[in-house]
Amino acid sequence: MPPRATPTQRQRRLGTEIRKMRTEAGLSAEYVAGLLGVDRGKVSNIESGIRNISADRLRTLATHCECTDEQYLSALAELTEAPQRNWWDEYRGRLSSGLLDIVELEWHAARIQTIQTIHVPGLLQTEDYARSVFTAVLPSLPRLEVELRVAHRMDRQRVLNRERPVAYVGYVHEAALRMLFGGRDATKNQLNALIKASERDNVTIRVVPVERGSFPGAGHALLYAEGPVPQLDTVQLDSAHGPEFMHAELQLAKYRAHLQWMDTSCLSPRASRDFIHSVIREL
Repeated sequence: MPPRATPTQRQRRLGTEIRKMRTEAGLSAEYVAGLLGVDRGKVSNIESGIRNISADRLRTLATHCECTDEQYLSALAELTEAPQRNWWDEYRGRLSSGLLDIVELEWHAARIQTIQTIHVPGLLQTEDYARSVFTAVLPSLPRLEVELRVAHRMDRQRVLNRERPVAYVGYVHEAALRMLFGGRDATKNQLNALIKASERDNVTIRVVPVERGSFPGAGHALLYAEGPVPQLDTVQLDSAHGPEFMHAELQLAKYRAHLQWMDTSCLSPRASRDFIHSVIREL
């Protein structure tokens, strides 16, 4: 299989896990190259996600690394499979690879948790609300670019509506509920849509009232995607240069603690719906 010009985040993650497996076992790249019957450069390309590795070779490597976690290995073996064409491929070459990586991450997640402090979660935004968010970008986006991003954001919601929808928990700060993206009417419609979404079996919305005071990670939007095994969980943070993906053990532990704080300190789902209703009445 020829090398990839631009590996996806999912493909890079497989390479990262292979490198971690090799280095924790104390094996050199040269040793692994001989073990797998490839040259040294291909090992480097596999570990960077540029080249794929077969499931058989993966398990051969795992045996020599004394990795015996079958659930973890099965999850990695799934990552070696050739990607099938999915709906987000329609946007390839039209939107940044980072935005498509977020979609792929969400699509394959076992569960998604997010923390939002400025606007309501992207997976639950209405068209008018999303349009207002993208119109506020600096430098300003051309109208067609704005509409492309709105369409992409609406398509992302398929993960919540498919035959086997992903479980989703959204922690939303009160400030985000009161920001008038698109004006009062658009905000009211958005908050009503948020309440409606929260009544679905796979969607939970928890509000952080202003009176809670300070909280960990204030000011940062967070997406935590649970993998098929905890070792393959991923954190995605927004930045001025595009999405950042994190999966080192210490990073995961840090953001799991953030989510635990939210779970303990936020309003209950029912109290959150009542709170959102009260915000709507005040608009």
